[in-house]
Amino acid sequence: MSATSPAAHLPVLLTEAVSALAVKPSGIYVDATFGRGGHSLAILEKLDSAGRLLALDRDPAAIAAGMNIADTRFTLVHAAFSQLDEVLTAQGIAQVDGILLDVGVSSPQLDDPSRGMSFRFDAPLDMRMDTTQGETAADWLARAEQREIEEVIRDYGEERFAHALAKAIVAARSEQRISSTGQLATLVAAVVRTREPGQHPATRTFQALRIHVNRELEELSLTLPQALGRLQPGGRLVVISFHSLEDRIVKRFMRDAAQPPQPPKGVPIRAVDLPAPVMQLIGKPVKAGAAEVATNPRARSAVLRVAEKLVPACSD
Repeated sequence: MSATSPAAHLPVLLTEAVSALAVKPSGIYVDATFGRGGHSLAILEKLDSAGRLLALDRDPAAIAAGMNIADTRFTLVHAAFSQLDEVLTAQGIAQVDGILLDVGVSSPQLDDPSRGMSFRFDAPLDMRMDTTQGETAADWLARAEQREIEEVIRDYGEERFAHALAKAIVAARSEQRISSTGQLATLVAAVVRTREPGQHPATRTFQALRIHVNRELEELSLTLPQALGRLQPGGRLVVISFHSLEDRIVKRFMRDAAQPPQPPKGVPIRAVDLPAPVMQLIGKPVKAGAAEVATNPRARSAVLRVAEKLVPACSD
């Protein structure tokens, strides 16, 4: 068995996330967001020869990087994490001891100009995490109605100039296709008055388009119930999110799973007779420390949440 790092990229909250999994040496684990393999390599270090790690990623560049890991305990699959059930079934795995999700866009995706994820580079306006399928951001902006564009920028970017932006985009595309990040960033900067010091006016709009193009919130909402269903009793679900929309979904899911299912209003059921919760929350949300934020500013917004699947109560 050997494992070599596919890249020098260090993921956010690496030590905290792997510790939260409480890795059993002979357990089966899923790194549902492989990225550049930082979490996977750290998990493999804690597994013995009987342990197993399955990793997923929808990004072909991540899959290519993972090909450098030569380890018989490790399997890497090109798939979105919303395909978790499908992938586990194909691998002959019924349940696992822990699942890690590091959601949202990754640093390598933001730092690669060709991906069109960032306004820092003038590049084709792509934004897809999986470049083998789906519609690019440029394609969507070329066909979407003004109302749709406004809703996406408002709801996913929390941008208060969404209406003016959508109107400006529709007007601009009637003259010329918006096909590059530079075009879009310039257009946004002409409409949005910067509020946060040091933040580019296009920050919220680019975030909104990335989320929409990749269906990030839908993917997360689809995945969490699958993860719960696939965990062994005592297994851990560990999720790192980077903005409030993601974190809200994770927080609500874990909170609801950690409470007894509530009966319909007006149905007389005693609290003692309610079904038991299916999960328990482990610790408080974890954020990156000052040292990590100083090294990696992206870590500033990261929130790690942990929940453990409960052993079903025995019925009399």
